Amino acid sequence: MGNSSAPHVLVIGAGSTGSATAHDLALRGLRVTVVERGEIASGTTGRNHCLLHSGGRYCVNDKEGATECIEENLILRRIMPHALEMNDGLFVALDEEDYAFKEKFLAGCEECHIPAREISVADALKLEPFLNPNIKAAVQVPDGVFEPWRFCTSFLATAKRNGATIHNFTEVTDLVFQGSAVAGVKVFKHRTGKTETIGADLIVNATGAWAGTVAAMAKVDVPVVPTAGVMVTLGKRFNNMVINRMHKPHDGDIVVPVRNTSIIGTTSWRVTKPDAIEIPQDQIDKMMQAGELLMPVLKEGRQRGVMAVARPLIASANVDARDFSRTFEAFNHRKQGGAAGVITILGGKTTTARGMAEKVSDEVCAELGVTAVCKTRETPLASYRMFYN
Repeated sequence: MGNSSAPHVLVIGAGSTGSATAHDLALRGLRVTVVERGEIASGTTGRNHCLLHSGGRYCVNDKEGATECIEENLILRRIMPHALEMNDGLFVALDEEDYAFKEKFLAGCEECHIPAREISVADALKLEPFLNPNIKAAVQVPDGVFEPWRFCTSFLATAKRNGATIHNFTEVTDLVFQGSAVAGVKVFKHRTGKTETIGADLIVNATGAWAGTVAAMAKVDVPVVPTAGVMVTLGKRFNNMVINRMHKPHDGDIVVPVRNTSIIGTTSWRVTKPDAIEIPQDQIDKMMQAGELLMPVLKEGRQRGVMAVARPLIASANVDARDFSRTFEAFNHRKQGGAAGVITILGGKTTTARGMAEKVSDEVCAELGVTAVCKTRETPLASYRMFYN
Protein backbone atom coordinates (compact mmCIF):
# COMPACT_ATOMS: atom_id res chain seq x y z
CA MET A 1 0.00 0.00 0.00
CA GLY A 2 1.02 3.62 -0.48
CA ASN A 3 3.02 5.48 2.18
CA SER A 4 0.70 7.97 3.93
CA SER A 5 3.64 10.33 4.52
CA ALA A 6 4.80 10.23 0.91
CA PRO A 7 4.11 13.16 -1.45
CA HIS A 8 0.69 13.09 -3.10
CA VAL A 9 0.54 13.26 -6.90
CA LEU A 10 -2.72 13.76 -8.74
CA VAL A 11 -2.87 12.46 -12.31
CA ILE A 12 -5.46 14.00 -14.62
CA GLY A 13 -6.55 11.51 -17.28
CA ALA A 14 -7.03 7.74 -17.27
CA GLY A 15 -6.11 6.97 -20.82
CA SER A 16 -3.01 4.92 -21.54
CA THR A 17 -0.52 7.60 -20.44
CA GLY A 18 -2.31 8.55 -17.22
CA SER A 19 -2.89 4.91 -16.31
CA ALA A 20 0.74 3.99 -16.88
CA THR A 21 1.87 7.06 -14.94
CA ALA A 22 -0.30 6.10 -11.96
CA HIS A 23 1.31 2.65 -11.98
CA ASP A 24 4.84 4.03 -12.22
CA LEU A 25 4.38 6.58 -9.41
CA ALA A 26 2.60 4.12 -7.10
CA LEU A 27 5.36 1.57 -7.66
CA ARG A 28 7.89 4.22 -6.56
CA GLY A 29 6.00 4.61 -3.28
CA LEU A 30 4.18 7.89 -3.88
CA ARG A 31 0.54 8.50 -2.99
CA VAL A 32 -1.40 8.65 -6.24
CA THR A 33 -4.89 9.81 -7.16
CA VAL A 34 -6.22 9.56 -10.72
CA VAL A 35 -9.20 11.61 -11.91
CA GLU A 36 -10.87 10.96 -15.26
CA ARG A 37 -13.85 12.92 -16.57
CA GLY A 38 -15.41 9.87 -18.27
CA GLU A 39 -14.91 6.13 -18.24
CA ILE A 40 -11.43 4.63 -18.31
CA ALA A 41 -9.91 4.93 -21.82
CA SER A 42 -12.84 7.01 -23.05
CA GLY A 43 -10.67 9.58 -24.84
CA THR A 44 -8.03 9.06 -27.52
CA THR A 45 -6.89 5.68 -26.17
CA GLY A 46 -10.35 4.14 -26.47
CA ARG A 47 -10.86 5.33 -30.03
CA ASN A 48 -7.60 4.50 -31.75
CA HIS A 49 -6.94 1.57 -34.05
CA CYS A 50 -5.51 -0.62 -31.27
CA LEU A 51 -2.14 -1.19 -32.93
CA LEU A 52 0.79 -2.37 -30.83
CA HIS A 53 3.40 -0.67 -33.01
CA SER A 54 6.55 -2.41 -34.12
CA GLY A 55 7.80 0.99 -35.23
CA GLY A 56 7.69 -0.06 -38.87
CA ARG A 57 5.33 2.75 -39.84
CA TYR A 58 7.88 5.36 -38.76
CA CYS A 59 11.26 3.73 -39.35
CA VAL A 60 12.06 5.75 -42.49
CA ASN A 61 10.88 9.26 -41.60
CA ASP A 62 10.64 9.28 -37.79
CA LYS A 63 13.43 7.09 -36.44
CA GLU A 64 13.14 8.41 -32.88
CA GLY A 65 9.45 7.51 -32.75
CA ALA A 66 10.11 4.14 -34.39
CA THR A 67 12.85 3.22 -31.92
CA GLU A 68 10.63 4.14 -28.98
CA CYS A 69 7.85 1.96 -30.40
CA ILE A 70 9.91 -1.20 -30.80
CA GLU A 71 11.56 -0.78 -27.39
CA GLU A 72 8.17 -0.42 -25.69
CA ASN A 73 6.58 -3.15 -27.82
CA LEU A 74 9.09 -5.65 -26.46
CA ILE A 75 8.65 -4.46 -22.86
CA LEU A 76 4.84 -4.68 -23.05
CA ARG A 77 5.06 -8.22 -24.39
CA ARG A 78 6.86 -9.14 -21.17
CA ILE A 79 4.79 -7.25 -18.61
CA MET A 80 1.23 -7.51 -19.98
CA PRO A 81 0.87 -10.50 -22.34
CA HIS A 82 -2.67 -11.11 -21.04
CA ALA A 83 -3.86 -7.83 -22.62
CA LEU A 84 -2.19 -8.24 -26.04
CA GLU A 85 -2.64 -10.24 -29.21
CA MET A 86 0.89 -10.81 -30.47
CA ASN A 87 -0.08 -11.64 -34.02
CA ASP A 88 2.70 -9.85 -35.99
CA GLY A 89 2.20 -7.68 -39.05
CA LEU A 90 2.95 -7.59 -42.74
CA PHE A 91 4.11 -4.60 -44.76
CA VAL A 92 3.20 -5.23 -48.39
CA ALA A 93 4.11 -3.51 -51.65
CA LEU A 94 1.18 -2.95 -54.00
CA ASP A 95 2.96 -1.28 -56.91
CA GLU A 96 6.40 -0.43 -58.25
CA GLU A 97 6.65 2.71 -56.12
CA ASP A 98 5.97 0.65 -52.98
CA TYR A 99 8.48 -1.97 -54.14
CA ALA A 100 11.14 0.73 -54.58
CA PHE A 101 10.42 1.86 -51.00
CA LYS A 102 11.25 -1.63 -49.69
CA GLU A 103 15.00 -0.97 -49.59
CA LYS A 104 14.50 2.16 -47.45
CA PHE A 105 12.03 0.31 -45.26
CA LEU A 106 14.34 -2.62 -44.54
CA ALA A 107 17.24 -0.25 -43.89
CA GLY A 108 15.07 1.77 -41.52
CA CYS A 109 14.01 -1.34 -39.64
CA GLU A 110 17.63 -2.38 -39.23
CA GLU A 111 18.69 1.07 -38.03
CA CYS A 112 15.83 1.19 -35.50
CA HIS A 113 16.45 -2.43 -34.37
CA ILE A 114 13.03 -3.62 -35.55
CA PRO A 115 13.08 -7.38 -36.25
CA ALA A 116 11.99 -7.62 -39.88
CA ARG A 117 12.24 -10.36 -42.46
CA GLU A 118 11.17 -10.42 -46.06
CA ILE A 119 8.96 -13.35 -46.94
CA SER A 120 7.84 -14.54 -50.35
CA VAL A 121 4.60 -13.34 -51.87
CA ALA A 122 3.39 -16.94 -51.87
CA ASP A 123 4.04 -17.28 -48.14
CA ALA A 124 2.34 -13.95 -47.46
CA LEU A 125 -0.76 -15.13 -49.32
CA LYS A 126 -0.76 -18.38 -47.35
CA LEU A 127 -0.66 -16.39 -44.12
CA GLU A 128 -3.29 -13.91 -45.30
CA PRO A 129 -5.42 -15.35 -48.12
CA PHE A 130 -7.50 -12.17 -48.49
CA LEU A 131 -4.49 -10.01 -49.36
CA ASN A 132 -4.43 -8.43 -52.79
CA PRO A 133 -3.02 -11.32 -54.88
CA ASN A 134 -0.99 -8.85 -56.97
CA ILE A 135 1.28 -7.70 -54.15
CA LYS A 136 4.93 -7.47 -55.16
CA ALA A 137 6.70 -7.96 -51.81
CA ALA A 138 6.01 -8.59 -48.13
CA VAL A 139 7.98 -7.99 -44.93
CA GLN A 140 7.00 -9.46 -41.55
CA VAL A 141 7.42 -7.35 -38.38
CA PRO A 142 6.38 -7.76 -34.71
CA ASP A 143 3.21 -5.67 -34.79
CA GLY A 144 0.44 -6.65 -32.41
CA VAL A 145 -2.97 -5.61 -31.14
CA PHE A 146 -4.24 -4.42 -27.76
CA GLU A 147 -7.71 -3.88 -26.35
CA PRO A 148 -7.72 -0.27 -25.02
CA TRP A 149 -9.80 -0.74 -21.86
CA ARG A 150 -7.86 -3.85 -20.85
CA PHE A 151 -4.60 -2.03 -21.59
CA CYS A 152 -5.44 0.82 -19.22
CA THR A 153 -7.06 -1.23 -16.49
CA SER A 154 -4.06 -3.55 -16.36
CA PHE A 155 -1.93 -0.55 -15.35
CA LEU A 156 -4.62 0.79 -13.03
CA ALA A 157 -5.27 -2.56 -11.34
CA THR A 158 -1.58 -2.74 -10.51
CA ALA A 159 -1.55 0.89 -9.36
CA LYS A 160 -4.52 0.19 -7.05
CA ARG A 161 -2.68 -2.81 -5.63
CA ASN A 162 0.08 -0.36 -4.69
CA GLY A 163 -2.26 2.12 -3.04
CA ALA A 164 -3.47 4.37 -5.87
CA THR A 165 -7.02 5.74 -5.89
CA ILE A 166 -8.93 6.05 -9.17
CA HIS A 167 -11.98 8.28 -9.67
CA ASN A 168 -13.70 8.05 -13.04
CA PHE A 169 -16.55 10.34 -14.12
CA THR A 170 -14.70 13.03 -12.15
CA GLU A 171 -13.98 16.12 -14.24
CA VAL A 172 -11.42 18.77 -13.36
CA THR A 173 -13.12 22.17 -13.58
CA ASP A 174 -10.31 24.32 -12.22
CA LEU A 175 -6.96 24.27 -10.46
CA VAL A 176 -6.44 25.36 -6.87
CA PHE A 177 -3.56 27.77 -6.25
CA GLN A 178 -1.54 28.39 -3.11
CA GLY A 179 0.26 31.60 -3.90
CA SER A 180 1.65 31.17 -7.41
CA ALA A 181 1.85 27.37 -7.22
CA VAL A 182 -0.84 24.83 -8.03
CA ALA A 183 -1.88 22.91 -4.93
CA GLY A 184 -4.84 20.84 -6.08
CA VAL A 185 -7.90 20.65 -8.31
CA LYS A 186 -11.59 21.35 -8.19
CA VAL A 187 -13.62 18.48 -9.64
CA PHE A 188 -17.21 17.87 -10.62
CA LYS A 189 -18.41 14.34 -9.88
CA HIS A 190 -20.79 13.41 -12.66
CA ARG A 191 -22.30 10.49 -10.74
CA THR A 192 -23.29 12.56 -7.71
CA GLY A 193 -23.51 16.07 -9.13
CA LYS A 194 -21.22 17.32 -6.37
CA THR A 195 -18.18 19.58 -6.55
CA GLU A 196 -15.11 18.73 -4.47
CA THR A 197 -11.56 19.93 -3.97
CA ILE A 198 -8.63 17.50 -3.97
CA GLY A 199 -5.28 18.74 -2.70
CA ALA A 200 -1.98 17.48 -4.11
CA ASP A 201 1.72 18.19 -3.94
CA LEU A 202 1.99 17.97 -7.71
CA ILE A 203 -0.33 17.61 -10.71
CA VAL A 204 0.43 15.50 -13.81
CA ASN A 205 -1.50 16.67 -16.85
CA ALA A 206 -1.94 13.45 -18.86
CA THR A 207 -5.00 14.55 -20.82
CA GLY A 208 -3.52 14.11 -24.28
CA ALA A 209 -5.33 16.14 -26.91
CA TRP A 210 -7.06 18.06 -24.10
CA ALA A 211 -3.76 19.03 -22.43
CA GLY A 212 -4.07 22.62 -23.62
CA THR A 213 -7.33 23.06 -21.68
CA VAL A 214 -5.77 21.96 -18.40
CA ALA A 215 -2.58 23.92 -19.08
CA ALA A 216 -4.65 27.07 -19.63
CA MET A 217 -6.04 26.66 -16.10
CA ALA A 218 -2.41 26.88 -14.94
CA LYS A 219 -1.92 29.93 -17.15
CA VAL A 220 0.64 28.20 -19.37
CA ASP A 221 0.72 27.04 -22.98
CA VAL A 222 1.69 23.64 -24.30
CA PRO A 223 2.62 22.86 -27.92
CA VAL A 224 -0.13 20.28 -28.44
CA VAL A 225 -1.74 19.99 -31.85
CA PRO A 226 -4.87 17.81 -31.74
CA THR A 227 -4.69 15.89 -35.00
CA ALA A 228 -7.71 13.85 -36.01
CA GLY A 229 -7.87 10.59 -37.89
CA VAL A 230 -10.87 8.73 -39.27
CA MET A 231 -11.15 4.96 -38.86
CA VAL A 232 -13.74 2.60 -40.29
CA THR A 233 -14.62 -0.61 -38.46
CA LEU A 234 -16.04 -3.54 -40.41
CA GLY A 235 -18.13 -6.16 -38.64
CA LYS A 236 -15.95 -9.10 -39.60
CA ARG A 237 -12.33 -10.09 -39.09
CA PHE A 238 -10.76 -10.53 -42.53
CA ASN A 239 -7.10 -10.76 -41.47
CA ASN A 240 -5.21 -12.30 -38.58
CA MET A 241 -2.05 -10.19 -38.88
CA VAL A 242 -1.87 -6.40 -39.06
CA ILE A 243 -1.70 -5.44 -42.74
CA ASN A 244 0.27 -2.30 -43.63
CA ARG A 245 1.11 -0.76 -46.97
CA MET A 246 4.84 -0.51 -47.48
CA HIS A 247 5.28 3.20 -48.10
CA LYS A 248 5.50 6.49 -46.21
CA PRO A 249 2.53 6.72 -43.77
CA HIS A 250 -0.53 7.80 -45.70
CA ASP A 251 -4.30 7.72 -45.56
CA GLY A 252 -5.95 4.30 -45.32
CA ASP A 253 -2.77 2.26 -45.41
CA ILE A 254 -3.41 -0.15 -42.54
CA VAL A 255 -5.99 -2.79 -41.58
CA VAL A 256 -5.90 -3.87 -37.93
CA PRO A 257 -7.75 -7.03 -36.78
CA VAL A 258 -9.36 -6.39 -33.39
CA ARG A 259 -11.38 -9.25 -31.90
CA ASN A 260 -13.98 -10.03 -34.59
CA THR A 261 -13.61 -6.79 -36.53
CA SER A 262 -11.28 -5.16 -39.03
CA ILE A 263 -10.32 -1.50 -38.53
CA ILE A 264 -9.18 0.51 -41.57
CA GLY A 265 -7.12 3.59 -40.73
CA THR A 266 -6.43 6.42 -40.90
CA THR A 267 -6.45 10.02 -42.11
CA SER A 268 -4.78 13.04 -40.51
CA TRP A 269 -5.82 16.66 -40.14
CA ARG A 270 -5.68 19.34 -37.45
CA VAL A 271 -8.71 20.06 -35.28
CA THR A 272 -9.42 22.76 -32.72
CA LYS A 273 -12.03 20.94 -30.61
CA PRO A 274 -11.20 17.31 -29.79
CA ASP A 275 -14.72 16.76 -28.43
CA ALA A 276 -16.47 17.89 -31.61
CA ILE A 277 -14.82 16.20 -34.58
CA GLU A 278 -16.98 16.03 -37.67
CA ILE A 279 -16.40 13.02 -39.89
CA PRO A 280 -16.64 13.93 -43.59
CA GLN A 281 -18.13 11.27 -45.85
CA ASP A 282 -15.26 11.65 -48.30
CA GLN A 283 -12.84 10.58 -45.53
CA ILE A 284 -14.89 7.43 -44.95
CA ASP A 285 -14.94 6.72 -48.67
CA LYS A 286 -11.19 7.28 -48.84
CA MET A 287 -10.63 4.74 -46.05
CA MET A 288 -12.71 2.11 -47.81
CA GLN A 289 -11.04 2.65 -51.19
CA ALA A 290 -7.54 2.53 -49.75
CA GLY A 291 -8.33 -0.51 -47.59
CA GLU A 292 -9.76 -2.39 -50.55
CA LEU A 293 -6.49 -1.91 -52.43
CA LEU A 294 -4.75 -3.87 -49.68
CA MET A 295 -7.55 -6.41 -49.27
CA PRO A 296 -10.23 -6.42 -52.01
CA VAL A 297 -12.49 -8.55 -49.79
CA LEU A 298 -13.12 -5.51 -47.56
CA LYS A 299 -15.73 -4.26 -50.04
CA GLU A 300 -17.89 -7.14 -48.83
CA GLY A 301 -17.66 -5.96 -45.22
CA ARG A 302 -20.51 -4.25 -43.41
CA GLN A 303 -19.54 -0.98 -41.77
CA ARG A 304 -20.03 -1.54 -38.08
CA GLY A 305 -18.85 1.88 -37.00
CA VAL A 306 -16.95 5.01 -37.98
CA MET A 307 -14.88 6.97 -35.48
CA ALA A 308 -12.51 9.90 -35.31
CA VAL A 309 -10.15 10.74 -32.50
CA ALA A 310 -7.59 13.47 -31.86
CA ARG A 311 -3.95 12.50 -31.44
CA PRO A 312 -2.00 14.68 -28.96
CA LEU A 313 0.94 15.45 -31.23
CA ILE A 314 3.68 17.93 -30.39
CA ALA A 315 3.79 20.80 -32.86
CA SER A 316 6.76 21.18 -35.19
CA ALA A 317 7.33 24.38 -37.12
CA ASN A 318 6.66 24.26 -40.86
CA VAL A 319 5.75 20.56 -40.77
CA ASP A 320 2.51 19.03 -41.98
CA ALA A 321 0.48 17.27 -39.28
CA ARG A 322 0.94 13.90 -41.01
CA ASP A 323 4.71 14.27 -40.57
CA PHE A 324 4.81 15.33 -36.91
CA SER A 325 7.07 13.04 -34.89
CA ARG A 326 5.37 10.46 -32.68
CA THR A 327 7.92 10.98 -29.92
CA PHE A 328 6.97 12.42 -26.51
CA GLU A 329 8.11 15.04 -24.03
CA ALA A 330 7.44 16.11 -20.43
CA PHE A 331 6.98 19.83 -19.75
CA ASN A 332 7.72 21.07 -16.22
CA HIS A 333 5.94 24.41 -16.29
CA ARG A 334 7.88 25.85 -13.35
CA LYS A 335 11.10 25.47 -15.33
CA GLN A 336 9.46 27.26 -18.24
CA GLY A 337 8.53 30.27 -16.16
CA GLY A 338 4.94 29.15 -15.58
CA ALA A 339 3.05 27.88 -12.57
CA ALA A 340 4.85 25.50 -10.24
CA GLY A 341 3.17 22.23 -9.34
CA VAL A 342 2.11 21.08 -12.83
CA ILE A 343 3.92 18.81 -15.28
CA THR A 344 2.40 17.97 -18.68
CA ILE A 345 3.24 14.85 -20.68
CA LEU A 346 2.58 15.11 -24.41
CA GLY A 347 2.94 13.19 -27.65
CA GLY A 348 3.64 9.51 -28.04
CA LYS A 349 1.27 6.63 -28.71
CA THR A 350 -0.52 4.02 -26.63
CA THR A 351 2.36 1.66 -27.46
CA THR A 352 4.81 4.07 -25.78
CA ALA A 353 2.61 4.87 -22.75
CA ARG A 354 4.88 3.05 -20.30
CA GLY A 355 7.92 4.93 -21.58
CA MET A 356 6.05 8.22 -21.38
CA ALA A 357 5.09 7.40 -17.80
CA GLU A 358 8.70 6.69 -16.92
CA LYS A 359 9.79 10.04 -18.34
CA VAL A 360 7.17 12.12 -16.55
CA SER A 361 7.57 10.14 -13.31
CA ASP A 362 11.31 10.82 -13.34
CA GLU A 363 10.48 14.52 -13.65
CA VAL A 364 7.91 14.28 -10.84
CA CYS A 365 10.37 12.63 -8.48
CA ALA A 366 13.08 15.17 -9.29
CA GLU A 367 10.64 18.01 -8.62
CA LEU A 368 9.51 16.54 -5.30
CA GLY A 369 12.99 15.53 -4.16
CA VAL A 370 12.08 11.85 -4.16
CA THR A 371 14.82 9.30 -4.81
CA ALA A 372 13.10 6.32 -6.42
CA VAL A 373 13.99 4.50 -9.60
CA CYS A 374 11.56 3.27 -12.25
CA LYS A 375 10.65 -0.41 -11.90
CA THR A 376 8.01 -0.70 -14.61
CA ARG A 377 10.27 -2.29 -17.23
CA GLU A 378 10.43 -5.53 -15.26
CA THR A 379 7.27 -5.53 -13.13
CA PRO A 380 4.49 -7.78 -14.50
CA LEU A 381 1.09 -6.10 -14.52
CA ALA A 382 -1.96 -7.47 -12.77
CA SER A 383 -4.75 -8.74 -15.00
CA TYR A 384 -7.31 -6.16 -16.09
CA ARG A 385 -9.81 -8.49 -14.40
CA MET A 386 -8.44 -7.33 -11.05
CA PHE A 387 -9.39 -3.69 -11.60
CA TYR A 388 -12.75 -4.05 -9.85
CA ASN A 389 -11.43 -6.27 -7.06
